[in-house]
Amino acid sequence: MNDYFAFIIGILSAGIGGEFFVRGVVGLAHWARISPGIIGATVAAFATSSPELSVAVNSALEGQPQISLGDALGSNILNVALILGLALIVSGIQTPRDRTKRDFLTALLTPVVIGILCLDGLLSRIDGLILLSIFFVWIILVVIEVRRQQSAADEVLGEHRNWLAIIFCVVGFACLIVAGHLIVVGGKGIAISFGIDEFVTGATIVAIGTSVPELATTMISKMRGHEEVGLGTILGSNIFNSLWVVGIAATIFPISVSWREVSVALIFGLVTVALTFPTSRGVIERRRGVLLVALYVVYVATIL
Repeated sequence: MNDYFAFIIGILSAGIGGEFFVRGVVGLAHWARISPGIIGATVAAFATSSPELSVAVNSALEGQPQISLGDALGSNILNVALILGLALIVSGIQTPRDRTKRDFLTALLTPVVIGILCLDGLLSRIDGLILLSIFFVWIILVVIEVRRQQSAADEVLGEHRNWLAIIFCVVGFACLIVAGHLIVVGGKGIAISFGIDEFVTGATIVAIGTSVPELATTMISKMRGHEEVGLGTILGSNIFNSLWVVGIAATIFPISVSWREVSVALIFGLVTVALTFPTSRGVIERRRGVLLVALYVVYVATIL
């Protein structure tokens, strides 16, 4: 199959699969009376991070885990700097600090942890287990908050019958798995033709493809007036990518790290997340969107 054709079909599959999967899991979460912010940071974030997980497993099993590391870190920057940046340019986001504090601090901590683990030039299986352990601690904190919540969830991305939500989940997840495989195959072929190394391929070409579901979720949430879901999805997706996806990839196959390349992605990832913290009035202003998009342009120019 032509590499460009495989990559394009992969992007389309990621978008379609992400849309179906998000609608399915949100339908189930709505039925389970979970609040919109928790939905965004967990089930929607897991759904939209499924392409990155598929890429991680496929590339690690093929002995090329650098693609998965580049994809995860690159997707994090793209999620915040480009996707959230574009949403902010449309209009600012209103969200109280207390609703994002836990996820914001975790998303801010993960680049620091990965940077420390990469200092020896290798993300080992032990390092992968450390990342997975931090991830499960975060999940436990989320579960505790869910159990503490008493109010029913608001309508988020549409209400479905339970059986229809399950069908959406299955169909969407199948599309995401196919998308992950096609994006890896197409992205690798394109990179080889241009002489681009594996990490840069993951951090740019593959990252764009696997971030299509986050883009769809954020824009749908924005258009329907559920900004908390979009912001939660972005922050939650970054946490999933950094801890869950990279952790699994490193556990399957240790990742050799070029500190020069990784440090650029980690620094930009740290700065972009820092720019998402709401003001004391609980607002993320439109001007931050312009700054975030500008930072993404600088990041791509730097990494290339």
